[in-house]
Amino acid sequence: MTPTTPIEMGPAGVDPGAGWQWRFWSIFAGQSLSLVGSAVTQFVLIWWITDLTGDLGALATAGLVALLPQALLGPVGGTFADRYSRRMLMIVSDLVAALCILALIALFLSGRIALWHVYAAMFVRSAATAFQMPAAVASEAMLVPRHFLARAAGLNQTLVGFVTVAAAPLGALAIGVMPIGMALWIDVGTALLGITPLLVFAIPQHRIAGARTGIWAEFLEGVGLVRRSPQLLRIYALLTAVVLVIMPTFTLLPLLVKQHFGGGPAEVAIIESLGGVGMIAGGVIVAMIVPRRLVSWILVGFTLSCATLAATALMPPELFWLAATFWALSGVTFILGDAPFTALVQTTVPNQLQGRVLALLETLMGLAAPIGLVAAAPLGELIGVRWLFVLMGAAGTMVSLMAFLSGELRRAD
Repeated sequence: MTPTTPIEMGPAGVDPGAGWQWRFWSIFAGQSLSLVGSAVTQFVLIWWITDLTGDLGALATAGLVALLPQALLGPVGGTFADRYSRRMLMIVSDLVAALCILALIALFLSGRIALWHVYAAMFVRSAATAFQMPAAVASEAMLVPRHFLARAAGLNQTLVGFVTVAAAPLGALAIGVMPIGMALWIDVGTALLGITPLLVFAIPQHRIAGARTGIWAEFLEGVGLVRRSPQLLRIYALLTAVVLVIMPTFTLLPLLVKQHFGGGPAEVAIIESLGGVGMIAGGVIVAMIVPRRLVSWILVGFTLSCATLAATALMPPELFWLAATFWALSGVTFILGDAPFTALVQTTVPNQLQGRVLALLETLMGLAAPIGLVAAAPLGELIGVRWLFVLMGAAGTMVSLMAFLSGELRRAD
């Protein structure tokens, strides 16, 4: 026998095999198109609610129905991602989301649309995401070699940036040239394009070993792994706290643009696009540098992101472009913290537990986000949306700075 070159194994001990690049990039491209369609739909629906009501409470409600189902179903979705076919979970989740949009299209075109219809569609799409997200992220670790995981995380964040850049102008353009009911067809078409590669390629997967003990008991295995890791436990606490104080800003951004800067859909599209450009830049930086001190990048990234978020709202109305620049910087630094976290989980957690470990984070953040929105709505009515943004950015900065005091995190790298 001739000597062979050692095969590099992924974190779950599975070699992605020959041709992994073609398989990974095909699925990546399909999911990218699907994300663009979903983001366009989100922009269109949020602006429709903003224009229809002009009410902070209505936007907060939209945020709640879009986040709470994903949080509550996170334990189920994560356990299903480790127990059943992740590929089929992704396909079914995309189909359910597309069917919701088809229902909205019919209601918009018939003139019978009501606010609660949009809320219901957001609710169901959020529930589908609870199954799609852990399946997708855990699958990624089985599609590429270990050395490519940090780059893959950076590419995913770059994709999110591209989606943000494309979605806002496309959404504004769609609103301007066609009825909303027709604009929503974009989401249906891109969902089908996202499903197609999943019908062609198989995704390697380790299933839960041994006898099944029930969804809740299996989910608690993932919780136990996080509890036994001092570093993961503290990072989870940090991410939950940051989401609690800054997540409302993403839902309320159109209201800040409209009330403080006097803008409309075009200005919302501009600031969201620049935020996407910042996310692209952050993803490219992570993909090129491939951070080794992952925890340090997480802490510094979130600290700077929250600080620049506060600076966005501190700008006077006549300096909208400077505010948009700070929003873009917040996107850059957020990705510098978020992408290394994904790589940290994929390289330290066994793949057969990744669905549940990731679902735990989604549950924590999904519960924190509605709580933040519920608290932000009356506070925003009291102090105004501008100062609400400043307060939340400052609070997030303080929370992130406090994480530097943790000895476990300082030693983690």
